[in-house]
This record gives sequence, C-alpha cells and structure tokens, in this order.
Amino acid sequence: MRKLSVVAPDWWDYTTLDDELVRDVAQLTVEDLAQLSRPGFKVVMYDTIQDFYLAEALEYIEAWKRSTPDNPCGICGPIGPTEQLPLVARLVNALDLNLGKLGAHFWGMDEWVQDGQAVGMDHPLSFAKCDLEMCFNRIRPELRMPMKNLHFPGGDLSLYSATYDQARCLVMQGGQGDVKHWAFNDPLPRRGAYAEVPPTPEEYRRLGTRIVDLHPMTVMQNARTSGGGNIALVPTQAATVGPVETWKSEKVSIWQAGCHDNAFGMRLTTFMISKRLPDAAVPMSLLADHPNVQFNFFRPGIGPCAVEMH
Repeated sequence: MRKLSVVAPDWWDYTTLDDELVRDVAQLTVEDLAQLSRPGFKVVMYDTIQDFYLAEALEYIEAWKRSTPDNPCGICGPIGPTEQLPLVARLVNALDLNLGKLGAHFWGMDEWVQDGQAVGMDHPLSFAKCDLEMCFNRIRPELRMPMKNLHFPGGDLSLYSATYDQARCLVMQGGQGDVKHWAFNDPLPRRGAYAEVPPTPEEYRRLGTRIVDLHPMTVMQNARTSGGGNIALVPTQAATVGPVETWKSEKVSIWQAGCHDNAFGMRLTTFMISKRLPDAAVPMSLLADHPNVQFNFFRPGIGPCAVEMH
C-alpha cells in the first residue's frame, strides 16, 4: 500500500513516493540535472533571466513562422509564467509578422471554473483576460490573428479539444506547479478505484480537456502567486487541456525559472522523466512517455536542495 500524502491524505501527490527515490533526488546537483538529457528529453540551462524569457517568447515566433494558410500551426501557452507574453507581442510588432495572413493559432491551456462554467474575462484571475492584456492586445491590429484562431477552454470543451485536429500544435509550453502538474493536470483524489493505488500512466493519459477538482496544494499556490495570499479569490476547479491534446502536440516545452516549484520539485520531475519513471501521483513525470520534451531552467533559480533555516 502506498503512503498517505502528508499534505492532503485524501489525494495522491508526490509525498506518496518511495523514500529511497526522494533521497536520491534530493542529492542531485545542478550539474547533475544538466546531464539528464536523453533521446526524446532535453535539458537546457540559461544563465540570465533575460535570455530565459526571450527564448521562451521566441518559441511563439518560431511556431507561428512555420504556419501557412493551408498548413495552419500554432502554440499552446501557459499563464504561469507570464513574463514572456509582452516579449511575444514586441517581437511580432518588430518583425512585422502578420499572424492573420500566416493562419497562425494559439491555445490557452486552462481557465478557472466557478459554478460548473469557465469564468469570463471579468474575473480578476481570468487566464484568457491575462493572455489578451499581456500579449494579444499589444500586437498591432493589422498583425493580429483573428479571434477564431484564439482557442480558450471555455463553454463546450469538446469544441476546444477538436481544434487540436484542425491546426498543428507545434509546441505546448508550460510551467510546473508545486503539485508537479502541467496546465491543471493535478493528481487525482484518493477514492474509488484509486483509493489504494493511483491510476496507471496509461489510464491518466486517456484524459482529455475536462473540468478538474484542484489539489489543495494548487489552490494554495495560486493564492500565493496570483492573489496576494487571498485564498478566497481562487476557485477550486478549473478547465484544463489534457494528456490527449498534449500528446497531439509535437513538442512539450516546460519553463522553470524557480518562481513556481521549488528546488526539490524541479529535480524530481527532471529525474523521473529522464529515467522513465512515470507515476500519476507526479503528473509531470508522465511526460516520460512523450516523444519530444524539453525542460528549460534558469540556472540560478534552481537553488540548493539542502537544509537552510529561515
């Protein structure tokens, strides 16, 4: 029987992992992380924060430049991090990149849910609102893609999911949260068929875009990072892109500046993906089975995984 979570006993999460794995991961140095690339999984380090976020923004530009009207392409992007978004708009404007003529697409990867529906752009934490305000509304009007090419997971989620078959998602970007998710692919509650063991990687990968209940860690993290600690602002459900759509994306690119997950968490998922140790209690580790994954680190943001009293 797996251990109970020390954070939320009614849920699966990384605190249910074997102690030996945890000890091995905690001993990894930054230099060790840099050596964990393998075919299908690449670890990239950036030494300045400017280079880090510029490289993230350039993934948008490179994906959109490959799009043509008869072969539309795009990128799926996160809210968290967001620092790349104004850079994307600045690059589009500086390069006179006409996204409409190129047939470019963009997918937002998740959105908060209240009362069974994705929140509107009047919600203070709306991810779609953030994408528009920080990026797309800053692009010169004559260069913008049409709104029909902007896809956000709201309303009929099956329609959102279907767009991954209508245009090629060349890159799915993401960050990594405390609970080791991409988008809001959180670990599942510990109940029913999963009371004693988490779902198998194969079972979890069958999940598509859906409304999810959020792990308590995720709710607390978003209160801290986005709401000034005001947990009452943060919904406990979200609509999220699923593994089904993720596996339709040609590349998964995860950006870790050290602002979201901690020193241990960044080491854990890098190691599990590198060594092909997928476990649904650590959703990010399931990317071990994706054919093209890249982890991008701001090297000074990784930090030591050691006892340090504050």
